[in-house]
Amino acid sequence: MKGPGIFLAQFAGAEPPFNSLESMGQWAAQLGYKGVQVPTSDPALFDLQVAATSQAYCDDIKGRLAQHGIEITELSTHLQGQLLAVHPAYVDLFRAFADPQVRDNPSAWTEWASQQLRYAARASERLGLAAHATFSGSLLWPTVYPWPQRPAGLVAEGFTELARRWRPILDAFGQAGVALAYELHPGEDLHDGVTFERFLAAVDNHPAASILYDPSHFVLQQLDYAAFIDLYHERIKAFHVKDAEFHPDGRSGVYGGYQEWVDRPGRFRSLGDGQIDFKRIFSKFAQYGYDGWAVLEWECALKHPEDGAREGAPFIAAHMIRTTDRRFDDFAASGIDADTNRRVLGLD
Repeated sequence: MKGPGIFLAQFAGAEPPFNSLESMGQWAAQLGYKGVQVPTSDPALFDLQVAATSQAYCDDIKGRLAQHGIEITELSTHLQGQLLAVHPAYVDLFRAFADPQVRDNPSAWTEWASQQLRYAARASERLGLAAHATFSGSLLWPTVYPWPQRPAGLVAEGFTELARRWRPILDAFGQAGVALAYELHPGEDLHDGVTFERFLAAVDNHPAASILYDPSHFVLQQLDYAAFIDLYHERIKAFHVKDAEFHPDGRSGVYGGYQEWVDRPGRFRSLGDGQIDFKRIFSKFAQYGYDGWAVLEWECALKHPEDGAREGAPFIAAHMIRTTDRRFDDFAASGIDADTNRRVLGLD
């Protein structure tokens, strides 16, 4: 495992040190981070199109960050991936995610987003990255709780269409040698293990189709986040280290009652302030040989982001496990050969 890393999306802004990629890299390094996950929706921070076509641009960015001891962990196209599949109910809410040239033409969003993802595959390859972080988008989410009941065949049709849109993008990432890691997230059609399996079947088990594992979203869904790793570790290629808590009461539960995050029974917290057993998670990743990055995503409903960032690097570093290269009982090894083994078993 590599880390600690930090996702920059929640920190980027107009004021230093959060107004440029290099200055944020320096800030992250001073806090103890080794890598940054880079959002790509703002060309002023990172120009995705230029990165896709210019090795010099990519080398320059890597060099500037390397001066501070920082690597790029993954690029992120969460906002662009969202626009690959938008149900009409959400057009107005997602309009701001689109490029100004297509913002008022929702019918053009899918093609624009598809091109952005192709740029991301090429840029990731130029940067030498192993994985890429994104959202799946959603056509089915308005029907997640079936009232009125879903028409027969609706879910199958939704996943068929989602797979049709993503298949050429998955091919591009496969050709680039980069895993396309979907953050499984409520609001997306891919939000748990079952939906990921449906999608995987629809894209014929495409080798590039992968998972960005974020246990906080599973706490809020009341899904077993540790067992999830046992089931899907072979497809997990990215990791958001984010804490959460869930305290249902007599008034509100999983759905949250339309309340603000601070008042919801389920809410995100800074690392160590929630309920997630990170020792268990990091142990499972060590068990299965996860070799990607551990990246803080700050989304706490209470704590200031800069405090969460400051506390996050040592928290992640303390949980990372350097895996052993020997068995604990090797000191007692007897050096028995095959013939002796047969005698021990009473076969000779």
